[in-house]
Formats: sequence, structure tokens, C-alpha cells
Amino acid sequence: MSSQNIHPLVAVPPVAEAAPEKMAAVFDSQLATALRWRESSTRERIERVRRLREAMLARRQQFYDAFAQDYRKAPAEVEASEFLPVMEEIRHVLGRLKRWMKPVKAWPTNTMLGTSAWIQYQPRGRVLIIAPWNYPLSLCFGPLVSALAAGNTAIIKPSEMMPAVSALMASIIAEVFPENEVALFEGSLPTSTALLAMPFDHIFFTGSPAVGKIVMAAAAKNLTSVTLELGGKSPTIVDDSANLTLAAETIMWGKFINNGQTCVAPDLVYVHKSVKADFIAKCKAVLQTRYGAGPAQQKDSPDLTRIVNRRHTQRVASLLTDAVARGAVVQTGGEVDEASCYIAPTLLDNIGPGSAILEEEIFGPLLPIIEYEQIDRVLEEINAAPKPLALYIWSTNQKQIDKVLLRTSSGGACVNHCVAQFAHGNLPFGGVNNSGMGNAHGIYGFRAFSHERGVLRSSPLMLIKMFFPPYTANRTMLIRKTVDMLRLPML
Repeated sequence: MSSQNIHPLVAVPPVAEAAPEKMAAVFDSQLATALRWRESSTRERIERVRRLREAMLARRQQFYDAFAQDYRKAPAEVEASEFLPVMEEIRHVLGRLKRWMKPVKAWPTNTMLGTSAWIQYQPRGRVLIIAPWNYPLSLCFGPLVSALAAGNTAIIKPSEMMPAVSALMASIIAEVFPENEVALFEGSLPTSTALLAMPFDHIFFTGSPAVGKIVMAAAAKNLTSVTLELGGKSPTIVDDSANLTLAAETIMWGKFINNGQTCVAPDLVYVHKSVKADFIAKCKAVLQTRYGAGPAQQKDSPDLTRIVNRRHTQRVASLLTDAVARGAVVQTGGEVDEASCYIAPTLLDNIGPGSAILEEEIFGPLLPIIEYEQIDRVLEEINAAPKPLALYIWSTNQKQIDKVLLRTSSGGACVNHCVAQFAHGNLPFGGVNNSGMGNAHGIYGFRAFSHERGVLRSSPLMLIKMFFPPYTANRTMLIRKTVDMLRLPML
């Protein structure tokens, strides 16, 4: 069945909650597997990842249909934002896992002469992956690839807000893995709550900062380590030296892919006063070219994903209504149809103080544009807010670029680009403080699901004996001289 023939918002029955007894039984069954997988070879781990890849690719058209059913996502966006990141993770694993798994030698320090040491990467054990609704495939199977590469068993909890995609992922997991290796449980809050109560060895959560705090609190009860991929208001700066054409083309892509429902999407744009009018004009032209010249054409565009459901549509629409009531000017867009979960790509100017859109993460197709004259004022505003997941600077002035990067903190950053840092497999992807903790992708994902175990081996020389009692005067003097030597600079 072609994805073009599926109604984008067809009613789907609520997902049934997984039985707590079933989840507990599967969790218990994975213990023996996790212990056995500590000794798994590179070949065995690669074979598991390969099986997952082949099952995904075999269901390609079914994924197109499922994404169209859940929120009318175009096949091209399914490929670029769902398949591509997972395929990139798998490619990294196939080519580099053998190197990642090797112990890393640690050179002896001055006081450890006569010993050898190394870092051994061990699987954490049984891990829980809780994935969000906005990129349900890539943010579910991407971490799973890293978990499998590191030698872990896994239980996956996808979002109940993507029922068609979740059901398809559940079918693939059941086809590829027995439950004592990898299992997927569908459901909503009760299912998540039951899973979070279990003593997993690691939890990988992607979602909002508010829910991230709940996950972290639940993990603390079992002293479970966590990786939290959260969000925040990712700011974008366009200064007076920027290539405005390239900035407009790229920012309009990064903001409106997946209809703004992206954790690293530009959430507000600071534009220098001298170039603001030109920048807005270029952005309007880009939106008209990509989605249609007028409101009717844009609403009918097959390339514009819908908002996930009516509740979120109402939330985003309320941000728009509040901003306009406080004096915001709609430069383009502004049309809302809650029944079809549609809000037009919208650019807002002259945002009034106190507007909710300046405080809340938007997660929708609204982009506030804020005029500035002094970059220091912009940096003050960015630093006064919680640290974002991403920060973007458009400039050809290297001193300005360096200033912005040095004086701000964010999970990641781009210079003259946006969003693309997520797809760079050799970069760590993660947040800082409110936007998350820990990293993912490539070797950083492998490390997130691994325990880095330090191992020290002594030689018969055993210089450490000089620190053993009894503490005679000579021995005390020798220890003191050893401590004083540490004041010397390291060679």
C-alpha cells in the first residue's frame, strides 16, 4: 500500500499497557544472557547488529506507510531523518567495533612504576532504552545499535504516540531477537513507570528535561547510571557578516524538518538589525519555494509533516496566540487547523516581553526572530537561560565566532550550519545540565553502554612496599620525599 494513499491522521486504537508480570519475567530472563554476553566476541556482536539492519531494510515500505499513518511524514524525510542515522551507527559498528573493544593501555605514573595497567570495556549488562515520539525509529534503534555493540541485553520502550511505527518496530524486534536478548514493550505511563522501577544496569532516555528529572530520580533508587538526551531552547545567531542566502536556506531546513518537532531545531534566531529585513525576506522566499506560494498550497504540501496530535497542536497554537496578543508580528504563516494537526511554517518578529514562546521549548513550526545590535547582550540572554542542547552561529567573522563559542555553553554547536551535528558519527552528541548528560553516537555511544574498568597488574618488584608499615623514620622520610617529587613538572 502506498504511503500517499493513507490518511495522515487515521484513528488508531490506544496501545494496551504491557503486563507488569510479563515485563518482570523478561527482565529476569535477560540476566543470564547479560552474564554470558560479557564474553561475546566482536563477530557475535556484529552479527546481531547486521540482523537488525537487514530486518529494517526489508520493511522499508512498511515504515513509509507507518510514518504516513502516524503523522504524514514524507518518505524522503523518513530516509534522511530515521533510516540514515541508524545506518550510520551500524556502519560505524561494522567497521570499528573490533578497535573499540580492545583494551587501552594506561602508562604508569611516577608512583606506579613497575606496574602495567589498561582500560577494559565491559558491557553494563541489562539496559533500558526509552525513546520519544518525534524521531521514533532513529532514537530507538540508534541507541539499541550502540547497546548491542557494547554487548548488552536491552528492553525498549517506544512512545505510545507513534502507534503504527511502534508496532512495526515491535514486530522487527520479535523477529530478530528472543526476549531474553532484546524485547520491546508498548504502552504509556504505567508501562514506563513499571520499567523504571526495575534495577537496570543503565538507562538511556531521550525526551524532555521535565521527564528526564523523573527518570533520573527513579534511576537513583537503584543507583542506575543514566544517559539523558534532553532538549531546551537552542539559540541561533545571524550576525551582520553572515551569508544570508545560505543561512536562510539552511535554517529553514533545520527548523521545519519534521515540522519543527526536533530537539536540536533552532528555537529562536537573533539577527543583527542591519540584516534582519533581508534575512526575513530570504526566509520567506525559501518557504514559498519549498512548501508553496500561499497558505492553501503549503497546507497541501506533501513535504510538510503534521504535528503529532491535537493536544500538541493546541499547545503550539497557544504559543502563537499568546505571542500575537503581546504584539508579535506574523511575517509569514500563522494559519492553524487543529482538526488536521496543521500549523503553517511561521516566522514571528517583534516578540513582546513575557511571551511564552521565549520561555518554552516550541517543538513546532514557529520561529521567533529577535533583532539585536550588540552581541554581548545576546550572550547575556543565552547565558541567563538553561544550557541548550545546541547553539548555532552564522558569521564570517572569526573573532565573533570564537567569542560566541568561548562565552556560551551548549551540548553541541555549529558554525554556519544547524542540526547536522546530530548526523556526524565521529562527534559526541549530548546535552549539558538541563539539556542532558552523557553522550551518544559512534564510539561515544559504545562508551555510554560500557563500563570502563581500570585494571592494574603488579610486577614482582612491588615498589608499593615502601608504603607498608611499620613507619620507621627512614620510611617516613622516603614517603615524604616521594610526595615532594610530585611537585616537579610532568615530563
